[in-house]
Amino acid sequence: MTRTGKFLAGVFVALIAVAALFPSLLAPGSPLAVHPAEAFESPSLRHPFGTDESGRDIYTRVVHGTADSLTIGLAATGLGMGIAVVLGIITAFAPRWIDSVILRGLEVLYAIPTLLMALIIIAFTGPGTTPAIIAVGLSTAPGYARLIRTHLRTLVNSEMFDAATVLGHSTWRKVRNHLVPNTLTTLLALVTLGIGQAVIWASALSFLGLGTPPPAPEWGAMLASGRTYLHFAWWMTVFPGLAIVTVAAGATLLGRSVTRRST
Repeated sequence: MTRTGKFLAGVFVALIAVAALFPSLLAPGSPLAVHPAEAFESPSLRHPFGTDESGRDIYTRVVHGTADSLTIGLAATGLGMGIAVVLGIITAFAPRWIDSVILRGLEVLYAIPTLLMALIIIAFTGPGTTPAIIAVGLSTAPGYARLIRTHLRTLVNSEMFDAATVLGHSTWRKVRNHLVPNTLTTLLALVTLGIGQAVIWASALSFLGLGTPPPAPEWGAMLASGRTYLHFAWWMTVFPGLAIVTVAAGATLLGRSVTRRST
């Protein structure tokens, strides 16, 4: 990544962090404050992103919605990655037949589209923010697990690991000294890439009415409420959609940068 790219990436991360942790610094108003007399105002100096059907400022809602959307993305990615790491460690040290059984199961689950699996899980758990986190996390776990399993199996079968075995190192010591240091960068890259994907899937569930319910300023829910008025109030969907695309694309670029640095 060039210096300009690194600078832009740093600015992007800083803005997202401020919007998520201190949204009032960028948008002092309340994302839930309604002003019926100002409903459907187009973008202007007073309302840079316009207003919605209740007169709520969309810029304020997009900024404050960063925390909601990123929380879901981070939590879902953490859940999926945690399951994947556990399965990866099991397959790395388990007998070959156990590894084969787990791998076949992961391949079957991986063949199911992520959104379809999330919808199936939501059918059992019911809609809401927490069910959306669980659904997205469980749906993305098989993909992560396959990647981590391959990475760990490569390390376990390496000469470095064989040398540690010959020297009499315990399994815990081999995991601590060899597996963990050589896996952290891979995990960081997967997490960074996964956050963007998780934000998209969580927004999709909210768009379908199965994630965070309105009037919370979650980007997917804002898209859903704005589609009814798309023919004359385009800003209600365009700006939340741009926020989703920007975060997903930014996270993907950062993840690829981390991946390139690790290779």
